[in-house]
Amino acid sequence: MRIITWNINSVRLREPSLLRLAKKHEPDIICLQETKCPNEAFPEKKLRGLGYTHILKNGIKGYHGVAIISRVPIVGSHQIDYCRRKDGRHLCATIKSGRRTIDIHNFYVPAGGDEADVKTNEKFAHKMSFVREMCRRLQGDAPQYALLMGDLNIAPYEHDVWSSQQLQKVVSHTPQERKALNKLLQTCDWQDVARHFVSADEKLYSWWSYRSTDWKKSDRGRRLDHLWVTKSLLKAVQGFEILKAVRGWQRPSDHVPVIMDIDI
Repeated sequence: MRIITWNINSVRLREPSLLRLAKKHEPDIICLQETKCPNEAFPEKKLRGLGYTHILKNGIKGYHGVAIISRVPIVGSHQIDYCRRKDGRHLCATIKSGRRTIDIHNFYVPAGGDEADVKTNEKFAHKMSFVREMCRRLQGDAPQYALLMGDLNIAPYEHDVWSSQQLQKVVSHTPQERKALNKLLQTCDWQDVARHFVSADEKLYSWWSYRSTDWKKSDRGRRLDHLWVTKSLLKAVQGFEILKAVRGWQRPSDHVPVIMDIDI
């Protein structure tokens, strides 16, 4: 099974890129974040024509939003309104493989604004509250077979950013965010698929700012997009790749898709 997670930054604007991605890489499941689309306006027709007949949406007009697009039958689903904002940041699809029931969580964690201070920056306070609530809820579930993915908006390790020293006070790589994400990893003994395949000593990014005039040359990226599996599924993961080339497609998102092959 091939699974892709991608912060698409407007599914309607980048529908051609989504279709191109689906045709080129043939994923079984695509988890999207920042769809920026109300559920009734989600572009489904061409996706269904490619075999993605199972589509879950949790979207709102203009902002945020997540979706799960699948060729694999979805036997159950739910969404949680984290922090009671009704801002479309979570979806969970349940699939079955033999006797296994597997939950696939798709998250879009708040970006957190510009200042890493919960007292003066409400957006950062929201982000930290969101991650704490994730910890509480996921700890309570403690699933044996589960996947967690999406734009978590935190780069946890030194080489997940272009310069850890220079970004210590920049939202997405501050000590308090990194600590919070590591605590989340421990809730269900989640395994970070990227760092299972790529050494922690190697630079690895999934996001490059629109502000850079030549993102490829400067290569000042951050790894904000994640694929996690519970420990019982780690041996089933057969491949991983960050599709950096997609950042150079026409009208790109500032994030690129992250892909995983898993035998379940």
